[in-house]
Amino acid sequence: MAPIISITSLTKTYSTGYSALKNVSLDIEEGEILALLGPNGAGKTTLISIVCGIVNPSSGTVLVDGFDVVRDFRKTRAAIGLVPQELTTDQFETVWNTVCFSRGLHGRKADPAYIEQVLKSLSLWEKRDAVLRELSGGMKRRVLIAKALSHEPRVLFLDEPTAGVDVSLRRDMWALVSDLKKRGVTIILTTHYIEEAEEIADRIGIINKGEVLLVEDKAVLMRKLGRKQMILDLAEPLKSLPGRLDDWNLSLAGEGRQIVYDYEPQATPGAMMALLAALETSSIAVTDVATRQTSLEDIFVSLIGEKS
Repeated sequence: MAPIISITSLTKTYSTGYSALKNVSLDIEEGEILALLGPNGAGKTTLISIVCGIVNPSSGTVLVDGFDVVRDFRKTRAAIGLVPQELTTDQFETVWNTVCFSRGLHGRKADPAYIEQVLKSLSLWEKRDAVLRELSGGMKRRVLIAKALSHEPRVLFLDEPTAGVDVSLRRDMWALVSDLKKRGVTIILTTHYIEEAEEIADRIGIINKGEVLLVEDKAVLMRKLGRKQMILDLAEPLKSLPGRLDDWNLSLAGEGRQIVYDYEPQATPGAMMALLAALETSSIAVTDVATRQTSLEDIFVSLIGEKS
């Protein structure tokens, strides 16, 4: 099956000479959740803007469901819902009217039952007759999401959707994302909350300085780049490790009161027991043992650091 979005050799250079995207190629499969991570200025919003037809590329192609985003703008845009970072709403319209208008703007026939369903899923039903300028920032964010979903898109872009919003909206958002995925909607998410990406994404993409550094299945990424640590608290501090322990990947921490053992996630329990036996042979008494798994944030920081 062809990917729902196919990006090939995409570049964007502005008139100032700034290169926002550099030869980006990426396929996004239908029905998946892709989390796109990167620091400010990495190119995330530029990439989304090009796919959504808001910004023209300098070179390269983007296909959405087989249609070119430049030549077939109306067809591709009708398939896409976008929740932007900025709170841009029709301040003097009601919630109901602005969401219904967005549906019609994409050429869809009126469907009050569907709009009601969307508003209820975002806890907006009681606010359907409220004027937008009277709503809180969190409620306006919910309206943006409702507008993006109004025309039943097959692809949904969420550009920093939970930045600065309350816990309640964040909870509603991820419940909605889970429901949309079950219905086959493809979701591309940019976020600064790496723990959210780690929780809900199927694949992780990391972008920095206009280049895609990595796109990988989340579980595979954690398995390939993730590491584990065993932290051993010592009865007596050490100034250095005995030479007979050189074959182990050990280091001292906590002013010599801890030994840290870095190991691959697939290491066998027997390796741990062998290390404890080696420490006992070296007359090193251990009082406590704890383990720590590398997080997605650790991997992200490491990759960004390597390319900076």
